[in-house]
Amino acid sequence: MPVKPLPEADAILNSVLTNILVLDNKLHVIYANMAAQQLLAQSTKKLYGAYFPDLLNYFSLDISLMNTALSQGQGFTDNEVNIVIQDRLYVLSLTAQQFNRDFVLIEMTPLNNHKRLSQEQLQQAQQTAARDLVRGLAHEIKNPLGGLRGAAQLLSRELPQNELQEYTKLIIEQADRLRNLVDRLLGPQQILQQKMANIHQAIERTYALLKLEKPANIEIMRDYDPSLPELFHDPEQIEQVILNIARNALQALGHQSDGTITIKTRTAFQVTLHGTRYRLCARIDIEDNGPGIPMHLQDTIFYPMVSGHENGSGLGLSIARNIIDQHHGKIEFNSWPGHTLFSIYLPIRQ
Repeated sequence: MPVKPLPEADAILNSVLTNILVLDNKLHVIYANMAAQQLLAQSTKKLYGAYFPDLLNYFSLDISLMNTALSQGQGFTDNEVNIVIQDRLYVLSLTAQQFNRDFVLIEMTPLNNHKRLSQEQLQQAQQTAARDLVRGLAHEIKNPLGGLRGAAQLLSRELPQNELQEYTKLIIEQADRLRNLVDRLLGPQQILQQKMANIHQAIERTYALLKLEKPANIEIMRDYDPSLPELFHDPEQIEQVILNIARNALQALGHQSDGTITIKTRTAFQVTLHGTRYRLCARIDIEDNGPGIPMHLQDTIFYPMVSGHENGSGLGLSIARNIIDQHHGKIEFNSWPGHTLFSIYLPIRQ
């Protein structure tokens, strides 16, 4: 049965930006202020009587934890709840408290903009520190590694027996393997070979490679904006970025029978990249319908050696972000079960 506050109280609740819901003990909606109606994209007719979690495509909160706290007469707060409504992700601070034993008051405060800005700044600083640390360590490893390999080559020439040379051969092979790993840790070292070109040319070359690599159960779709202007970029490096992200998606989809990867391009307007405002940017989306990135990895997914795959090196996304940083662009992502979207923004200079 919907609850209708007094006219004065209703006017006050509808004037605040906080999303306010009143639920019964079985978590069915009996009141929603104007902000909550807009967030949930439902009219009061459809909201009232609906089971609250059913209104969401995805809800990161464990309802049982909230119910346990409320049943013990305690309030419940989660400072970072992810919800998805009509394929749009919202990050909220949620507070729940019981009153009159029959009702639950839910307050949800949006954190999207604040969280995104603070997260971008924090991740940028941490990414720079991690990259500098790894590069310093890689250089320290590379120097003695070269000496070790050279000594093994000299020793191989002096050994009289072929059986003993098998050991020096093993040392040289493992030294080469470590050197290749170190080179990957250091990331792309060459100067960007940038030119004015259509970004779709690089994407199409990537698409041709992915078609050869993908298993039969995965479909790769393209959705291009033909009006996208040419922009200044290094086509080979952009190909590498898209390949790294798309190959992660292929791994995530695994043997999923309805696996789909969509590569989409659009023009983005009024985007801030590294403190500079650009009137026009190219946006490249790589989206898949896989299981999503685990929550415990989402804050560190761009760090070197961090991987959600058992046999992954954890370097693909770190290298991709480094390349996009060199292009003065940025990579964003959002992910939940059944949906992962990486968005690459590249400035279009007029």
